[in-house]
Amino acid sequence: IRTLAELNLPSVLEMFAGKQQGFFLCVGPAGHGKSTTLATLIEIINTQRLEHIVTIEDPVEYIFEPKKAIIDQREVSIDTTDFHSALRNVFRQDVDVVMIGEMRDAETISTAVTAAETGHLVFSTLHTNTAAQTIDRIIDSFPADQQSQIRIQLAGSLAGIFSQRLIPRVSGGLIPAYELLINNGAIANLIRDKRTHEINSVIETGSEHGMIDLNRSLAGLVRNGEISVENAYLYSTNPKTLEKML
Repeated sequence: IRTLAELNLPSVLEMFAGKQQGFFLCVGPAGHGKSTTLATLIEIINTQRLEHIVTIEDPVEYIFEPKKAIIDQREVSIDTTDFHSALRNVFRQDVDVVMIGEMRDAETISTAVTAAETGHLVFSTLHTNTAAQTIDRIIDSFPADQQSQIRIQLAGSLAGIFSQRLIPRVSGGLIPAYELLINNGAIANLIRDKRTHEINSVIETGSEHGMIDLNRSLAGLVRNGEISVENAYLYSTNPKTLEKML
């Protein structure tokens, strides 16, 4: 399990491994390193804190060796029937940190958000492209009469959303470009008030709070000669804004 530096990921992510409770999501397309990023954060907790960690995965991708933490790894269809029942059963075991390989249904999402509210640190992944889209996806997975409740829960329990892409490197191999949303008062208000379309502009102007804008990340990689301009445009979710930065 590699370090944040070895993966070319921002050191600010270590902050989320230090939290006592909250909901942290790593998002992006399949095969773009989400599980690897979460494994690195779990390993940081494992080496620094006396915690009980449970992972629920399908399949198990990294085998952890307990250091300061106790770690139980469950594989769906071998150790448990599905994500939701595994997650429900976890809370009978005095767990501090839970890593859910993927949130596939509203039941799992609801249980994960509630767990984050009740004093657990919860990590998971979703196949979405941006932080704002992730919040909309979570809310839209619930029936209309439950959406206002999940908005309030999410606004209170969300720690952050990290969206990443692995981009071909000029020198060979892959390097990540990323976006980071850190939940603060402004973001929580936008979630509660159904104004998720404004989240992107808060991320763009929130660098002093530690937030990272995807276009800024891409532009930095181009300036450092890590990726080509063509690939930067290819992976950007807003090429017109990127053009101004380049």
